[in-house]
Amino acid sequence: MDGKMRHEVAAPGGVWVITCAVLELEVEAMLRDRADVVGVTRLPQGLHNEPDRLREELQLRIDEAETCAGCGVIVLVYGLCSRGTEGLRTRRCRLVIPRAHDCITLLLGSKERYAAYVSEHPGTYWYSPGWNAHHVPPGPKRYELLRREYVEKYGEDNADFLMEMEQGWFKEYNRATYVHLSIGATDEDRAETRRCADWLEWTYDEVAGDPGLMEALLSGAWDEERFLVLEPGEAFVMTADERVIERVKGEASS
Repeated sequence: MDGKMRHEVAAPGGVWVITCAVLELEVEAMLRDRADVVGVTRLPQGLHNEPDRLREELQLRIDEAETCAGCGVIVLVYGLCSRGTEGLRTRRCRLVIPRAHDCITLLLGSKERYAAYVSEHPGTYWYSPGWNAHHVPPGPKRYELLRREYVEKYGEDNADFLMEMEQGWFKEYNRATYVHLSIGATDEDRAETRRCADWLEWTYDEVAGDPGLMEALLSGAWDEERFLVLEPGEAFVMTADERVIERVKGEASS
């Protein structure tokens, strides 16, 4: 033991995992042959764009998992995700979530590594096997699909104006970084990310992830520094420090 408080999955009571589709390949690989996992729920990518909807969907899945008599712990393979996970709570099971702002922290292996990379490269837009598979990232394909949709709905002139607005937010970025845990990563995927970077006139980078954080989350090695383990009725809110989230016993604001 390293001196940090550590929680383990208690028996009886198995683990129910709720994950975003962006991380489904990694989760599937890490859960292979795990007898204590009684269920896995996958939610679609993109719900963080509507935080209230993400919260509603996750709470519904938590409630469903708690109807399983064999479930004792619910593990969220999510970060804070635009505060869309704030306020979630269970009635009888424990709830575990990593101290992470989003899924990129889970891929990189720690919130410290994420903060260091973003500090050095503040204009980074992240690509990954899951991101590339479940949505169309910035690049020529996205541009063509979106412009075609706008033309069909609003006509050529309006489409040109809307595309200028769409391209405007790209100015906040200057780097396309492909992060992966080897799982699901392919040469074709790397090449597509590089094509996006070239088209956008961004720098391309590739970062090897670290599976340690996800492996600990899914195996029950929950130290206080990296995870928050909530008892029934407790919720969490965002903090303004390196903890990312903290527990609250009353109603969590969102």
